[in-house]
Amino acid sequence: MKFRIRCVGKLLLVVVAIGVLGLVVMTLWNWVIPALFVGARSIDFIHALGLLVLSRILFGGFRGHGGWRGRRHWRKWEAMTPEEREHFQTAWRSRHTPREGE
Repeated sequence: MKFRIRCVGKLLLVVVAIGVLGLVVMTLWNWVIPALFVGARSIDFIHALGLLVLSRILFGGFRGHGGWRGRRHWRKWEAMTPEEREHFQTAWRSRHTPREGE
């Protein structure tokens, strides 16, 4: 039961986020573009959502931080023993500390 409620809540959050993003894009477009370019028209909500999808396709935006790659590194970190973690940290620090003259 809790799983269903959580899934419905996430779905509702996604729908609301898409709606808010579409409204923001539509408002900004209608405020800026017609004032800058002669002959540019205002857009409606559906066109604003289409513009969001197009920007996602062209520029690859809306990504989360880390993604699968970050989770893989976290799993590797969690699987290390405390000695392995300490060795990793000292090696990391020695590679990433500035040397004299740099």
